[in-house]
Amino acid sequence: MRRFKRTLAAVALITTVVAGTAGWATGSEQTAVTGPPAGTAAWRADDSLHRPLPDPATAAPAEVARFFASLTEARRAELTARHPLVVGNLDGAPVALRYTANARAIAAERANERARAADPGLPDYERLRAGELADRYARLLAPGRQILAFDPRGRGQLAEVYGDWAAAKRTAVVVPGSDIDLASFDRTHDRYGAPAGMAASLRAEMARQAPGTPTAVIAWAGYTTPVGVGLDAATGRLAKAGAPRLDRFLGGLAAVGSAAPAVFCHSYGSVVCGLAAPGLDRADAADLVVLGSPGVRADSAADLRTGARVWAVRRDSGDWIGNVPNVRLLGLGHGADPTSAEFGARVVSSAGAHGHSGYFAPGTQSLRNFARIALGAYAAVR
Repeated sequence: MRRFKRTLAAVALITTVVAGTAGWATGSEQTAVTGPPAGTAAWRADDSLHRPLPDPATAAPAEVARFFASLTEARRAELTARHPLVVGNLDGAPVALRYTANARAIAAERANERARAADPGLPDYERLRAGELADRYARLLAPGRQILAFDPRGRGQLAEVYGDWAAAKRTAVVVPGSDIDLASFDRTHDRYGAPAGMAASLRAEMARQAPGTPTAVIAWAGYTTPVGVGLDAATGRLAKAGAPRLDRFLGGLAAVGSAAPAVFCHSYGSVVCGLAAPGLDRADAADLVVLGSPGVRADSAADLRTGARVWAVRRDSGDWIGNVPNVRLLGLGHGADPTSAEFGARVVSSAGAHGHSGYFAPGTQSLRNFARIALGAYAAVR
């Protein structure tokens, strides 16, 4: 009987995704951006140091960290000037150096797009698109922004730091779900459903609860997310492509001596985190928190095989993700409900949150709990 019920739920899921009913919207199939950063071929060919540079595709973050530690400041600056897209995305490279590299890379992309916007030989729609991209890049170059990763390929990927990462004693990383890319990273509408708004809100609450503790939060949109809620959102294809990127990113933070972060995984981002979890030990992530989750492709917290503490946030009654069947069949669905007693995660309240993107809104119990987890105040979590 239980198997029959699971099959019925899976049929319902398939019908929902294919027909676009019951709250699901149609979504276009995305091509995942994977592999080493743009510019890797030139980096590999660089013999200015008379020795091979660490291969972005194969070198472990710890190896990258040792490499940069062996260089003089002048050598670091030279490599950054020649290969900004590689250095800016090279997990294990010094954080401040990555900020500098990404500012160079973004400035170069802005110049390219401005030239395209002014090119009379291009169609009007391409010139308009180029002008919009140039404006986005200009906003990323605003004083005070700290871009830790930048990849212009596809729809664009980004990671931004809020706070002084090098000085922080308590840290967090936010992993967003569907419909997030360069254009929506710091959108002002639905602010707490976008990574920039989530991260800024969390850091503000951490500072409110522990004003004497140095803190920092990273908004990480470093994988190709689904668009809409179609087959991409219902399968693990994009999550499987994104999970190694998250593993490597967190490993890079650990390699430069950062405090182990609490990792907050929203919606489809929790699928990415679930697949990344087996590669994470306590040095990479102290806590793994899933919210608005359709499942994490595991039957229990123990099945995640991670050294991090696993938390799940109770869904708001208005969160549409609660209508998604918690099954996996024929490649569709993401498995057990992480908030169920059987799953075995530490379940926390989201009182005051509204809908699918309200968990980081100020004044909610969920945001207060997120800050407590990130600060290590576990006894205060409700």
